[in-house]
Amino acid sequence: MLIAVLAAWRARGAAKRIERLSESYWELRYESGQLKARVTRLEVETGLREPSPDPESRQASAATTFVPLSSLKK
Repeated sequence: MLIAVLAAWRARGAAKRIERLSESYWELRYESGQLKARVTRLEVETGLREPSPDPESRQASAATTFVPLSSLKK
């Protein structure tokens, strides 16, 4: 019985740790995206990079260039 209680206690601690690590991971991903956007904006403002086209036009062009492989086999 003691071993089962000890195992449950350790499993609970591991679950809490995994939850904290997962939360930290997503926070870092968000911050990384924010920093990338800020660097890109600064590069455009300083003239180091040309502005990219708006995302809507990029998505539209990507959607028109996709050709499924099944249509090529016919």
